[in-house]
Amino acid sequence: MIVSQILKSKAAPGVLTLTSDASVKEAANIMSDKRVGTVVISDDDGSTAAGILSERDIVRELGKRGAECMSDKVSALMTTSLVTCTPSDSSESVLTQMTEGRFRHMPVLEGGRMIGLISIGDVVKARLAELAMERDALEGMVMGH
Repeated sequence: MIVSQILKSKAAPGVLTLTSDASVKEAANIMSDKRVGTVVISDDDGSTAAGILSERDIVRELGKRGAECMSDKVSALMTTSLVTCTPSDSSESVLTQMTEGRFRHMPVLEGGRMIGLISIGDVVKARLAELAMERDALEGMVMGH
């Protein structure tokens, strides 16, 4: 399966974004309200990603400094060296990159513009669907259908 197929199957299209001058508290509130683990930081109309802020980033900083970090700008905590993919990349290559890089979200770029965001959960779900179809096809062959 390729990334474009995964994006089409997502329940909520689009990317949740904040600008780099938003507070960490604002980001945490939005992630909590939307029940997501990350927000992309974009200082334009959402077509480029300046960084990404995850629950893990916030928790690490809370552990180091306590609640005072919640008033920081997201630009202070966000990851700026993003690993991205394209709509034509395979789910296997994306899963490998996420696993080896130990991150769970990847912006999808097309022509330099961000068109979506996929999570490791999205990729695993797609991969399980592929495996189920393969299993069904093999069972059909064995059973003579």
